Amino acid sequence: MNLSFLLSNPLINVSVIAWASAQLLKTLIDTIKHKQFDRHRLAGAGGMPSSHSAVTCSVLLTSYYLYGFNHPVFALAFVLALIVMYDATGVRWAAGLHARAINHIVEYLEQSDSEDTRRALHELIPRLNESLGHRVREVICGAALGFAIAVVAHLLRATG
Repeated sequence: MNLSFLLSNPLINVSVIAWASAQLLKTLIDTIKHKQFDRHRLAGAGGMPSSHSAVTCSVLLTSYYLYGFNHPVFALAFVLALIVMYDATGVRWAAGLHARAINHIVEYLEQSDSEDTRRALHELIPRLNESLGHRVREVICGAALGFAIAVVAHLLRATG
């Protein structure tokens, strides 16, 4: 299998470009906000913009350009985008809030007088990732990024 086979699918291409663009933007925004580079942001969940929304919306619009509104691929892309964006602002956002609460409880319990309690908590419960979901504006910005990348890719295909 050569690389040209992998690069021949516009839906894969646009989704990879959307994901990479969102992750780079997310890392840049996080670096500016915290005045420190965190390499984990390059592949991490949560933050501005939503890479999940960027990926699904880039595939959604590209499938429309390639196959049209009535095609099953477009319908699947549409439903997937809705599910992913709903999940990001609902379930995963709530999971992040729960992780934050659990982290606070563990920090409180680690201040106990018992060395055994502190050691057990440290060994049994690692710090949970609190940045799992998205605010609505992060999802909207991710969707807009995905749509913009799909438009640019479509224009490049049309002129190339």
